[in-house]
Amino acid sequence: MKIPINKWSKDDRPREKLLHKGVAALSDAELIAILIGSGNRDESAVALSQRILKDTGNNWHELAKLSLKDLMKYKGIGEAKAISIVAALEIGRRRNLTEALERKAVKSSRDAFDLLSPNLSDKSVEEFWVIYMRKNTVLDVKQLHQGGLDNSLVDVRMLLKNLIDKEATDFIVAHNHPSGSLRPSESDRKLTRKIKEAVNYFDINLLDHLIVAGHDYYSFADHHEL
Repeated sequence: MKIPINKWSKDDRPREKLLHKGVAALSDAELIAILIGSGNRDESAVALSQRILKDTGNNWHELAKLSLKDLMKYKGIGEAKAISIVAALEIGRRRNLTEALERKAVKSSRDAFDLLSPNLSDKSVEEFWVIYMRKNTVLDVKQLHQGGLDNSLVDVRMLLKNLIDKEATDFIVAHNHPSGSLRPSESDRKLTRKIKEAVNYFDINLLDHLIVAGHDYYSFADHHEL
């Protein structure tokens, strides 16, 4: 029989635990339990949260890949609770991006990956992003395309317009492979050549093209493919 959270020892209640011991004392499941507030007939909020985490390998990045519909498949997770989880994960992603932007300078493929990974590592669909720079200093980081990636789908004219509007002298492009493969496809290589040829006429330098898959990346520059 499920014991309601309000009947638990104070040390075991997530909200009370946070108040008396601080947020660092909470487990991942307890943090999610605070977001959803309650479980279902058979599980407490903590038990339900533990099950959701277990299904995603106790990995926040895998959890972030779940859609509202995926979360709502769990008994006890309605639309409002699913929205709370997704919103909290998005806050974390934006915090990571803000911290990365504060570093400003991008001098290596690792720097570029660290800047872009909050946007690309958890995505279930392909996205194409651009780091606009001037002398290694980041001017802006923006998504250019979302959905199936093909060299004919990415709008190179829009990319060029953005580069000129921002007065960028250098830039890095990146996209993710939700499949987890880091191997560049022939389409990836064609797109890289297409972009490089387009910007050469304007003396704007394509410094790198990254493929992001989970917590790893492939750099065209590091592999001498630019």
